[in-house]
Amino acid sequence: MANHKSAIKQARQNEKKRARNRAVKTRVKNIIKEVKSNASEKTIEAAKTNLNSAQSLIQKAANKGVIHKRAASRKISRLSKLINKTISK
Repeated sequence: MANHKSAIKQARQNEKKRARNRAVKTRVKNIIKEVKSNASEKTIEAAKTNLNSAQSLIQKAANKGVIHKRAASRKISRLSKLINKTISK
């Protein structure tokens, strides 16, 4: 455990940040799963709606620094590609 006052405070702050980041990452993973399941079930309207909310969540996570901006871009791109492929079939 940390010995200095500043190190103790930093450890406390790190715990709060970790919990916050974990919640955001979990939310992103869950919305991605939802979009993929909608695409596989071919429920196009629900997939489009979830895609919009997924894009928003992923972009917010990137803006907060939880995930890298290129990772966010890649996730959004792959989900859009999946939905477009599902619609065209």
